[in-house]
Amino acid sequence: MSGTPRHHATPRDRRRSRRPGALAALGACAAAAVVFGAPLPASAADPPTEFTLYAKELPADESDGSSESTDRPEVGDTFAFADDLYRVKDGPVVGRDGVSCVVVRASGSGGDMHCAGTLVLNGGPGGQIAAQGLTQFDMTDSAMSGYDIAVTGGTGDFKDARGYIRVTDEGDGYQKMDFRLTGR
Repeated sequence: MSGTPRHHATPRDRRRSRRPGALAALGACAAAAVVFGAPLPASAADPPTEFTLYAKELPADESDGSSESTDRPEVGDTFAFADDLYRVKDGPVVGRDGVSCVVVRASGSGGDMHCAGTLVLNGGPGGQIAAQGLTQFDMTDSAMSGYDIAVTGGTGDFKDARGYIRVTDEGDGYQKMDFRLTGR
C-alpha cells in the first residue's frame, strides 16, 4: 500500500487507487472486518469469547490535491483505509487495522466488494487477527446494513482464532464490531 509504484499511474489507475466517494463509508465498515480484542478461550471446547470494539477511520491522505471519486464503482476498483481501534468510544486507542477492498461485482449503483484486513492489538493479549469477507454496497443508500466478516486466523495470542465479526454503523463516525471467536 505504500512505497514506489511499479508503473506510471494513468488517470484511470489514480481513480482506482482512491476510495469511491460513497464507498468510503462502506470501507470504514469493512474495517470492522479486521478488529480484535479480548483473550481467547484455551481450547475449542470452551465457549466462544464475545467482546466489542469500535473502529474510527483515519483521515485519508489527500496531499496530492485530488479528491475522492464520486463515479460509480466498476469491477476492479480498489481502495484501502486504516482505523484506530477502541474498547469504548473516545477512549484510549487499543489497536489499529489496515484494510484493502476490491469491487468484484457492480450493477447500477451497487454491487459486491471483497475486503481483507489485519488488526493489531497493543498490549495483552497481543497479536494480529486476519479477517475477510464479501460485502454488498449501495451508493444510493446512506444507511449501512449490518454484516458479518469471517475471522480466518491470527498470530500471537490469536494464533488459531476463528469465528466472525458482526459490523454495524454507529452513525457517529464509529463502526461497532461485535466479535465471536473460538480457538487459540
